[in-house]
Amino acid sequence: MNILLFGASGMVGQGVLRECLLAPDVERVIAVGRSGSGQRHSKLRDVVLQNLFDYSAIETDLTGLDACFFCLGVSSVGMSEAEYSRLTFDLTLAAAQTLARLNPQMTFVYVSGVGTDSTEIGRTMWARVKGRTENALLRLPFKAVYLFRPGAIEPLHGIRSRTASYRVLYAVMKPLLPLLRMLFSNSMVTTESMGLAMLAAARHGAPKPVLEPAEITALSRS
Repeated sequence: MNILLFGASGMVGQGVLRECLLAPDVERVIAVGRSGSGQRHSKLRDVVLQNLFDYSAIETDLTGLDACFFCLGVSSVGMSEAEYSRLTFDLTLAAAQTLARLNPQMTFVYVSGVGTDSTEIGRTMWARVKGRTENALLRLPFKAVYLFRPGAIEPLHGIRSRTASYRVLYAVMKPLLPLLRMLFSNSMVTTESMGLAMLAAARHGAPKPVLEPAEITALSRS
């Protein structure tokens, strides 16, 4: 498989990239972002693009791809709905619309979040915007679109969040992780299970378009 990965330097993206590079059936990974992934591997090619709203300059790099794993995301804290929409809905659709035109047989996997509002009319701003993004992706002419809605994500294999506050939170919570896994087994995923589940979706599909945490974990084992 030839994989396109957005957000390879983020916590989820790092985990997904790791599993892609380990997978024997993945021949090539193209990581697109404003900065490089920070990894070196014979399968990996970094494409640095400052304007993630315009792909006209790199369209030749975006063909012949089997799957796109879209792991880019920002926190809505402190943002207006217009600002958050631009960096969530507009940015995602700019990439997805280009890819649907260039690779109609592609499987597109989008990292959303638990609590996303598919009705687009709820009270929570980020959930409305994510819901609008999900709905727009489902209307695009891809081979398949899968929307992953993780809850709490446990980083494995030395992967760390780029956000300082999250790193502190993970460090504080680390001693409690065994208990949390037991109490909230249906709400937690790992960076490894996210990557493995995306690869499984690209290989043979998933039971349904929207996958909650327990379903992501189950798919990662298939």
